[in-house]
Amino acid sequence: MKEASPVKPYALHVGVIALFFALSFVLPEYHHGLLARIMVLAVFAIGYNMLFGYVGLLSLGHAMFFSAGLYGAGLAVNHLGWSVPAAFAAGLACGALLALVIGVLALRTSGVAFMIVTMMFAQVFYLIILYFAAWTGGDQGLVVPQSARVLVLGDTSLGLTDPTVRYMSALALFSIVLLVALVIVRSRYGRVLVAIRENEERTKMLGYDTFSNKLAAVVVSGTICAASGAAYALLFGYVGSTFASVQYSILPLLWVLLGGAATTLGPLIGTLFMYYVVDITSGYTSAYLLIVGIALILLVLFFPKGILGTIRQRWLGWLP
Repeated sequence: MKEASPVKPYALHVGVIALFFALSFVLPEYHHGLLARIMVLAVFAIGYNMLFGYVGLLSLGHAMFFSAGLYGAGLAVNHLGWSVPAAFAAGLACGALLALVIGVLALRTSGVAFMIVTMMFAQVFYLIILYFAAWTGGDQGLVVPQSARVLVLGDTSLGLTDPTVRYMSALALFSIVLLVALVIVRSRYGRVLVAIRENEERTKMLGYDTFSNKLAAVVVSGTICAASGAAYALLFGYVGSTFASVQYSILPLLWVLLGGAATTLGPLIGTLFMYYVVDITSGYTSAYLLIVGIALILLVLFFPKGILGTIRQRWLGWLP
């Protein structure tokens, strides 16, 4: 069997990025804003997929990594008066450091125990946000002032509240993360992660340090999720404790399962599908969750490995 050209996956991903760029010129205002939000949250799903899809570790604590970036950037702007790039970097640093600490502790377990431990850490993080309400805003959260959401590039100032700037910033972040994820999963390191997922004991016998590789995956995953959170705070101007709840750890899991776990474009497909199904059905009925539930059941029946995962299995085996 002839091996698929390695150029195909990269061409596909560049084509998807080009499509989103082209859409920015033709989308109506409402969908323009919605798609910007979807791209930012798709980054969250990509980060989750790095750990769940490629390493096989089910986490219910990724909301804390997203929120670490969210609060890291939001508090840096609100309380310290930092610029947008510095605040974004602060969000990334908070997510990476938290992921390193949590990874060292949580990776002492595996399977269901890992899921429970990550959920417990996430709940602690959520309670810390509520406890320090004087800084974090507690249940009400914080609104990042529009005057602070300005990106200064030399002599040019770009307001992140401007729809075009916001969309292009979301696209830039999504594009970078998508291509980085593609490079990682197609690298030797990515293959080691898949080997750990399939048979960790055999991977150890081959001489690989599985703990170090899994810890690196947790840090990469947490940093990507933190990038999504930091971007959300700076682009949409709201920092709230809701994003740290367990529900927000379940959402990226759902998006990844819908789009296809261990596929680089699956998180985007799942996020896009869920957002538009909820958006369209809620415009017709208050029982939109029933319709969403039926749609999910049909997807599970006809696309058991997610939309892109099933397409890869049945027709396009070269999809990464």
